[in-house]
Amino acid sequence: MEGIRFVIITGLSGAGKSQAVHSFEDLGYFCIDNLPPMLISKFAELAAQSEGKVSRIALVSDIRGGAFFSSLMEALEQLERAGFDYEILFLEADDEVLIRRFKETRRRHPLASMGSIVEGIKEERKLLAKIRARADKLIDTSSLTPKQLKEEITTLYAPGSSQENILITLVAFGFKYGIPLDADLVFDVRFLPNPHYIEHLRPLTGNEEEVKNYVWKSSITYKFFQKLCDLVTFLIPLYIKEGKPQLVVAIGCTGGRHRSVSIVNELEKKLKGKNYQVIKEYRDIFKT
Repeated sequence: MEGIRFVIITGLSGAGKSQAVHSFEDLGYFCIDNLPPMLISKFAELAAQSEGKVSRIALVSDIRGGAFFSSLMEALEQLERAGFDYEILFLEADDEVLIRRFKETRRRHPLASMGSIVEGIKEERKLLAKIRARADKLIDTSSLTPKQLKEEITTLYAPGSSQENILITLVAFGFKYGIPLDADLVFDVRFLPNPHYIEHLRPLTGNEEEVKNYVWKSSITYKFFQKLCDLVTFLIPLYIKEGKPQLVVAIGCTGGRHRSVSIVNELEKKLKGKNYQVIKEYRDIFKT
């Protein structure tokens, strides 16, 4: 498991484990919720054989496993005997907060067989006492909002990587086929020089050097691109601050084949140069 970060998330029901696993997913961890303890060591073996493809793992194992959960301590011992390193993150909260959360969500506590949330919480604290004592990190979520919990997890498990915590998708599209439904920001570049009206450029795409040169020969293209970069790079840190895990920036021309593709390619280089995670999509490049 050298080079693999293996986190086991557990804790009290209602303390925020589901929110926590979403935060780990946004950090790029491979996540599994409610994994039976007896399968933890098996999954660790699979991860070790992945040749680095799975390098960060977060597993949730808690009282929802019922009778299976009692084998968690044994599962941890199996990991240790096999030489696997792991960390335990334990989430908890005050009784009053847990009760309020169960009432607000109208969820039934997994140990409240007779309907008593208080007794369910009391019993769960007893069952989790040993694993809590072994936890590497404890987070009390009593006064934390989901956003604050995410920030706490980011600080503990991905320090200094705020730029890596947002995935930016750049989409080149054609307005005649409609605006992408998942777009957060949409920019219209139909005012730029249009290669469609140049016969030998028409069958090409914005990935071809000839088309790129035609689009970028105009000073307007450079002026627009600078303002576009200024705006997007201004906004991204604000989205990160708000906890947004993904940002979709759509660049549209008429058909999504020439101008939008060329601008998306240059914007990708600019953002990657600032260490952002960027993927690009040419949605309509091969449509006619």
